[in-house]
Amino acid sequence: MYIPTLSDMFEAHQRIKPHIHRTPVLTSTFIDTLVGANLFFKCENLQKAGAFKARGASNAVFGLSEEQAARGVATHSSGNHGTCLSYAAGRRGIPCTVVMPRTAPQAKKDAVRGYGGQVVECEPSTSSREAVFAEVVAETGAEFVHPYNDSRVIAGQATCSKELIEQVDDLDAVIAPIGGGGMVSGTCLTLTNLAPRVKIYAAEPEQADDAYRSFKGGHIIADDAPNTVADGLKVPLKELTWHFVKNNVSDILTASETDIIDAMKLIWKRMKIVMEPSSAVPLAAILKNKHLFSGKRIGIIVTGGNVDLDTLPWQ
Repeated sequence: MYIPTLSDMFEAHQRIKPHIHRTPVLTSTFIDTLVGANLFFKCENLQKAGAFKARGASNAVFGLSEEQAARGVATHSSGNHGTCLSYAAGRRGIPCTVVMPRTAPQAKKDAVRGYGGQVVECEPSTSSREAVFAEVVAETGAEFVHPYNDSRVIAGQATCSKELIEQVDDLDAVIAPIGGGGMVSGTCLTLTNLAPRVKIYAAEPEQADDAYRSFKGGHIIADDAPNTVADGLKVPLKELTWHFVKNNVSDILTASETDIIDAMKLIWKRMKIVMEPSSAVPLAAILKNKHLFSGKRIGIIVTGGNVDLDTLPWQ
């Protein structure tokens, strides 16, 4: 297991700069007053392909040798990683195959195809996803770019918090959603090296709380097919992301389905930005745990904006 370093993050940022946005940081006086803290929203929902995962995917794709790239790339994804890998592969002009649960939002399947990727459907469970994916790789010989348990991907995701601490001074904490842990791992990589006094929190749905239970139990606990409106957070931690989570995260906070939907509506209403349910989990967790954040300066990573407008969670 290769654990990415700060040098890997700096190299990733140089490599991907032509292919990503330096996303803005937005604030809301109304939400600050509601929470009793100063919140700074790093808007990766405005990233290329609509999610932070464009960073890690671009780093992986553009770091391939010509020989590797010729065989294309493949992954399994509930949506955003597959979309972003298809985006990056399209930029390099190589094939991309994405194994997706048949229950994934149609908007995300359409987005993968829109960037030139091929979608292969599986059942909505980790076991089915991995079995179908094994068949795809055997057939194509494509380079596997894991959605999060990949040092190249984590180094790419780590560039998000590098930008955040350049954009906002004196943060007390940063909080990001956690599913497989790629963004949280990247946040740990950057902040423990460049801003070690900043606390790192992860936020997770109560109905898909395997990272929370892993963190409390001291070992990886994986659920096969959790059910939550935050569809991007259904996957379990893996060896590489667990390394960062267990060593660097201050705490993992959970939020109910109602909390998540309410937070999503609040951000849409007050900040006028489109973001998906997974991205609302950190604010939901903060609202539930105001005492932890009162009077503090908190960075929130808004991870993506790829929501199916025909199936909004409050409809």
